[in-house]
Amino acid sequence: MTAVSKHPRIIVALDYPSAGPALDLVSGLDPAACRLKVGKEMFTRLGPAFVEKLVGKGFDVFLDLKFHDIPNTVAAACEAAADLGVWMVNLHASGGRTMMSTARERLESLAHRPLLIAVTILTSLGEKDIAEVGFSGAPADNVIRLARLASQSGLDGVVCSPLEAGEVRPLVGRDFLLVTPGVRPASAARDDQKRVMTPLAALHNGADLLVIGRPITAAADPQASLDQIQQEIAGFAGV
Repeated sequence: MTAVSKHPRIIVALDYPSAGPALDLVSGLDPAACRLKVGKEMFTRLGPAFVEKLVGKGFDVFLDLKFHDIPNTVAAACEAAADLGVWMVNLHASGGRTMMSTARERLESLAHRPLLIAVTILTSLGEKDIAEVGFSGAPADNVIRLARLASQSGLDGVVCSPLEAGEVRPLVGRDFLLVTPGVRPASAARDDQKRVMTPLAALHNGADLLVIGRPITAAADPQASLDQIQQEIAGFAGV
């Protein structure tokens, strides 16, 4: 498993429909102060060249495409992401052990090896939602089961709600990354996230990296919003 720097802890989610607003935001950000996440919409609209542009500006880029397919297809997709110079890429843990371990093995052979993490249960899903798709038990039960499977498959970490991070952490150790969306400053709206927590509370509950989108990107002054969150977590003494 690759040694992981947990600083900076904030990953800014660039959920924009076009390049202009995203690049305007990025131009005012310091790569030493935050990382960036590019998801499905931006990647589909703007393609690999946009990701390479962000990498060229010195940012660690988390390519959040949540791969889920047959093992060889997912492994090839992860290798293609590595060719873009991304810092981290993800897949769905529900794709199974063979899919995850095949992708990890493919990345291990590369000179530039991005971190590989797994999505457990989406933070937009509540207990009723996961029951409708055939998962039994509470969201936390499924997060724990899938996080353990990802760890056993040799991945670097998982995406999970900050509410479940405290239960996952003792099972996977300190070197296994917990990347948490569903992080909202106390003053921010929940939007479509159901299992949320404030940034400082998420860190205290075991999170390592915080994915924060609209509270920063939709703020009247995004840089000021980022600075405020940085100040809130500055005193966190975790490793």
